[in-house]
Amino acid sequence: MMESVTFAHPKVFFGALLLIPYVAWYIWKRNQMSASLGLSSTKRLSELPKSWKYYGRHFIPILNIGVILLLITCLARPQSFRSWEDSQTKGIDIVMAIDVSSSMLAQDFTPNRLEAAKEVAQKFIAGRTNDRIGLVVFSGESFTQCPLTTDHATLQNLFHNIKSGMIEDGTAIGSGLATAISRLKGSNAKSKVIILLTDGANNRGEISPLTAADIAQTFGIRVYTIGVGTHGTAPYPFDTPFGRQVQQVPVKIDEETLEKISDKTDASYFRATDNNSLKEVYQEIDKLEKSKIEVKKYSKKNEEFGKYAILAFILLLSSILLRNTIFRNIP
Repeated sequence: MMESVTFAHPKVFFGALLLIPYVAWYIWKRNQMSASLGLSSTKRLSELPKSWKYYGRHFIPILNIGVILLLITCLARPQSFRSWEDSQTKGIDIVMAIDVSSSMLAQDFTPNRLEAAKEVAQKFIAGRTNDRIGLVVFSGESFTQCPLTTDHATLQNLFHNIKSGMIEDGTAIGSGLATAISRLKGSNAKSKVIILLTDGANNRGEISPLTAADIAQTFGIRVYTIGVGTHGTAPYPFDTPFGRQVQQVPVKIDEETLEKISDKTDASYFRATDNNSLKEVYQEIDKLEKSKIEVKKYSKKNEEFGKYAILAFILLLSSILLRNTIFRNIP
């Protein structure tokens, strides 16, 4: 719940400018009321202690100024607003399946395919605040790097540990997809999504990509597939007896299979050939898969001038009493 104070007529506060001539008149009046007395020397008088009433005589006009300011505040009609909202979020469960095979070190992306994929995926996660997201990595085999979670900070930290060679080399697309499905099949989210990113063709694993796609379809899981790699050849670093050297290698992405996977699951296939196009792919997926948030807002308005009027009355009464008692004979 949030509370704020506003004024129905804020321009009334310009009336406070009238206090300027009042203060000027008071200063002028005090100077006019100063009496003079001829003495041979005033040194003795200046050494006499001053009564507290000497300083307290200015208290009454200060009270009067306070009364005027409070009355102006009342005329401005202060109002307090209490607002609150009830929100119901129907998020999306997303598992990101990322290829970490050695071919992902190709440098047609900056600095390479894997690092570019990690960077863009992390930015995608940062924008999905209402969703549970998990992470699966695969090459010759697959495993879950992070189960579904709303702790996106932890998930993003786990991206730093992803590197090529962390598991047996190869491209087991079917196994990676099956592992991602296992993280989603028990989900009760309104939408279940897998984003599968690879740069090759299935050559390992005990389950074929299309069989895994059939399983995803059974569980109502949409699989967006992304093929990463330029057309033709791409620079790839090789370790040789003479040090690391970069050679051109052919790019072989099984786009036909990736398209069939996405078609079977009522999703889409995307091809990314550089860093910018990869960003655009994730932006497109972000548009296609939006969380549903239902928000009901409530507000209550209260007039608050009463307490200012009471305080103004107390100050006015105090001014009258002081003027007719303690400071009665003080000019």
